[in-house]
Amino acid sequence: MSTNYFKAQNFYQLMVLEAGEYENCQFSYCRLEGQNLSEFSFVDCSFTDCNLSLVKLNKTSFENVQFIACKMLGTRFDTCKSFGLSFSFKHCMVNHASFYKMKLKNTHFMHTQLQEVDFVEADLSGAVFDNCNLERAAFERSNLEKADFRTAYHYSIDPDLNKLKKTKFSTLGLSGLLDKYDIEIS
Repeated sequence: MSTNYFKAQNFYQLMVLEAGEYENCQFSYCRLEGQNLSEFSFVDCSFTDCNLSLVKLNKTSFENVQFIACKMLGTRFDTCKSFGLSFSFKHCMVNHASFYKMKLKNTHFMHTQLQEVDFVEADLSGAVFDNCNLERAAFERSNLEKADFRTAYHYSIDPDLNKLKKTKFSTLGLSGLLDKYDIEIS
């Protein structure tokens, strides 16, 4: 990896990002879709109104990173470095992304589109899905213990295929736990 190091800088409307380590940096209105960000490091950074769709994230490090109002279609987060991984999503579009087998304990997804996202075998214990659209998101063999789905919607979660101890649901969302039975609830 490149030895470029950037600290406490603001990046605005970039279309190409130099390989390196970014600490306490802010990225705004950057169009980075399809770029190779493999082996980059982001620590205490924020991305606001950026397009990160289909970026390559092989061994990319995200530590305490916030994504706000970002478009991240088809992003393979499951190829990121797992050590120190922590991020949050607010008002983002993360459809068709993959979090397969990832450890995402206490991750916050707020007002985020997560349609057709792969959460298979992910550890989402303590995660919060605040007002998130989870239409056709895949949950199988996922750890959802103490996760909060009370304001999430359009999810379908099979209680027999996932760990749900102390998971929070609203009474309006209970139908998402019964989808496999093909019953009508009114």
